[in-house]
Amino acid sequence: MILTTTPGIEGRSIRDYRGIVTGEAIVGANIFKDFFAGIRDIVGGRSAAYEQELQKARDLAFRELEDAARRLGAHAVVGIDLDYEVVGQGGSMLMVTVSGTAVTIG
Repeated sequence: MILTTTPGIEGRSIRDYRGIVTGEAIVGANIFKDFFAGIRDIVGGRSAAYEQELQKARDLAFRELEDAARRLGAHAVVGIDLDYEVVGQGGSMLMVTVSGTAVTIG
């Protein structure tokens, strides 16, 4: 499956628009507790443990997006938008969302 942030795919034509698809993942409060408890993990202003959790959430959201597109019979998802949102009381969780348009291509 081709996934792109662009509105089209170079060298390919969009034959049919199948609909908007989304994927979501939420990283719970424990990542923030682990992040602050494991402050020693920070090197050069970055936390490897925190980045790994964010990557897992992104991967899950993209898998959900692809699955939704496949269910619609799509070959690709164009115009993908990736967002991060802090949710929950006191911003205790991070939500990763991806959305785009499922299409068939020629």
